[in-house]
Amino acid sequence: MSTNLRFRKLRLQNWKNFAAVEVAVQDRLFLVGPNASGKSNFLDVFRFLRDLASSGGGFQEAVARRGGVSAVRCLAARKNPDIEIQVELEEEEGGSRWEYELALRQDNQRRPLVRRERVLHDDVELVERPNADDTADPARLTQTYLEQVNVNQKFRDLVSFFASIRYMHIVPQLVREPDRSVGQSNDPFGGDFLEQVATTQDRSRNARLKRIQKALRVAVPQLEEIELRRDDRGTPHLRGKYQHWRPQGAWQTEEQFSDGTLRLMGLLWVAMEREGPLLLEEPELSLHPEIVRLLPQMLARVQRQTRRQIFLSTHSPDLLRDEGIGLDETLLLAPGTEGTVVSPASSHLDIRDLLDGGLSLADIVIPRTRPNQATQLVLFGDA
Repeated sequence: MSTNLRFRKLRLQNWKNFAAVEVAVQDRLFLVGPNASGKSNFLDVFRFLRDLASSGGGFQEAVARRGGVSAVRCLAARKNPDIEIQVELEEEEGGSRWEYELALRQDNQRRPLVRRERVLHDDVELVERPNADDTADPARLTQTYLEQVNVNQKFRDLVSFFASIRYMHIVPQLVREPDRSVGQSNDPFGGDFLEQVATTQDRSRNARLKRIQKALRVAVPQLEEIELRRDDRGTPHLRGKYQHWRPQGAWQTEEQFSDGTLRLMGLLWVAMEREGPLLLEEPELSLHPEIVRLLPQMLARVQRQTRRQIFLSTHSPDLLRDEGIGLDETLLLAPGTEGTVVSPASSHLDIRDLLDGGLSLADIVIPRTRPNQATQLVLFGDA
């Protein structure tokens, strides 16, 4: 895999909440918007690309996981019913440039079909579909070239990069009950999180757990040690040693860990992976505000080591108070009757003026995400 690849631009048409979007993609992205504005659906574009390129995925499976073409198509779609995704990528320091474009729709049997697929490398066209073979055999348009090893050799670096995209949104209860996720792998909600830790090479796992334990001492000062053990059935468990009135301390497993501790462990673990872009949804959940304030700095330090892109959604003013967050890294999502509009904070002159006036980014953008009639909720239950 070409580990130096970076997303640099994203264009969408008729994708879920978005009738039309074209934005630059930085090494970090902070997605800010009201509830139901499409933050998760924006991140899902990158998950979709991963599903196209991953083993066990592919075009038909990726669309089916999202409920079919009708569920993916934006409700604001008009004359052109095609769903279009276009990404531009480049290697670091002015290296090679890539472009991938996919347009899709469904046939009369509601089967997803490729309407257009293009791959360019340094402006040289490697794929242009439909081609003559597709015309002679239209069934070929039920698959992308990304998923076909017999045709993707010239752009396999791109395929591998898409497949390396990582999404993580730990659900603590799934971590506590691993039996509910038996047979799953790379579960984005943490059902196999402990198994992922257990199957990591011993030296790497121990080094990462040691770093996590050191970081967790900030959030959980009484936590003195972390280790991984398997029980008599072979099921892995995380154990933490807490300061206690007994001299030897008291050991607890993940079943006793708080939601915040489990979520922070999962976040720290996945952040240290040296893979492709990392997608995070509301990493502030269950965490103390003072810990949330430190997340951008922590992720920035991890980025310098792993050199991966990190895209996250947030509702947290504490997270956005970090002065290191750039306006071009902050994408504002504003829902409307014609779909959600996505724009970088740097494109809003009033935001620049307010920052110059001494307000923080959080003070400026969070009020823009509040529902206009939020105060009406206090009347719930009145006759």
